[in-house]
Amino acid sequence: MAGIDSFRSVNFPVRVHAGPRALANLSDEVDRLGAKRVFVVCGQSVARFTSLLDTVSAALGERLAGVFDEAETGSPLPSVEKGVVQAAEAGADLILAVGGGSAVVTTRAIIILLAENGSAHDLATKYPAGQPPVSPRLMQPKIPNILVLTTPTTAATRAGTAVIAPQSGHRLELFDPKTRPSAIFWDSEAMLTASPHLCISAAASCYSGVIGGLQAPSQPNPLAHADLLQALHLMHENLPLVEARPDDDSVRINLAAAAFLYNRAGDSGATGGGFGVVSALAHSLDTRFKQCSHGAAYSILTAPGMRFNAEANASGLARLASIMGVNRDSYDDHTAALAAADEVTGTFMNLGMPVRLTEVGVDESGIKLIAQDAMTDYGLHRNVRPVENTSELEGLLNEVY
Repeated sequence: MAGIDSFRSVNFPVRVHAGPRALANLSDEVDRLGAKRVFVVCGQSVARFTSLLDTVSAALGERLAGVFDEAETGSPLPSVEKGVVQAAEAGADLILAVGGGSAVVTTRAIIILLAENGSAHDLATKYPAGQPPVSPRLMQPKIPNILVLTTPTTAATRAGTAVIAPQSGHRLELFDPKTRPSAIFWDSEAMLTASPHLCISAAASCYSGVIGGLQAPSQPNPLAHADLLQALHLMHENLPLVEARPDDDSVRINLAAAAFLYNRAGDSGATGGGFGVVSALAHSLDTRFKQCSHGAAYSILTAPGMRFNAEANASGLARLASIMGVNRDSYDDHTAALAAADEVTGTFMNLGMPVRLTEVGVDESGIKLIAQDAMTDYGLHRNVRPVENTSELEGLLNEVY
């Protein structure tokens, strides 16, 4: 009988409220945290084109201390710093994020900068030449946060936060587990405010992450593996229904559940399978090219990253091919790995997502820029195939130009 490797699973406390009128529980969650000065963070779309602020304001009553409605895509540092000033002036003792990934990440960044001494540059992960990345320990106590989501974003329960430095255009990566949310709301009305396209785009990065976890060189432990398998099932079942049934709240909530399970798998020990080349390039692509959404970056780069790693991770990718039902008895592991990559490309194409750089406005000069940026991304250092120089990444990018 085969044994099992040792593993560790960490479950972070969070309450999830889902379904019709889930926001009726918001006041109780605020009371549970003892908050008296709730500061709301959202973007212009939520503020102008939905009634969510009215719903939130009614639930908070006199506890509403202020609203910052200038969260921006990618969480650029100037926007975050403006939010820090307003949150401090409001005397915030809890921040409520309303929206998708940008509102969530902006909220975490505001919380960190409110509490810590130093700039975002001081607090960000450093990349000393020839050495592993170093993330400063951010030890100051943090005020809590609650999320009212409008998209199935994977940003929701993470400990990492990335903001964009305006001068360089680079991501500044901050890490603090104390910024995880105390409660999350998948309210039916809120989840249906996002367009089908935005919902699919938000879910695309989750799909990529699930694929990465399931093709790890070593199969994840039973807890992580179960979460990843269920996340993949929910993705396959619900992604095609977003546009077919745009008013079906269960579709959106199921995708949010998939993102939650994906992140929980990471807490249970799933490593992403050395899939760092994809996240590193995707971070660079959607940061440098504003017309490329976060989800589009992953739809373009996931399958090429699988092919890039095919020699170094043939058995892991072959296992994924079996899970996806595209392995054949006649295939060796490398052939199965390529079949899995083709299946991923087909999935994204069927969803109407881009699979070429030219589809999101990248010209030939952009390839070198994306590759150079990716060399200083945390994820690249965990890729199963070591990356020595930018020319390797340029070769990958040229294949999908």
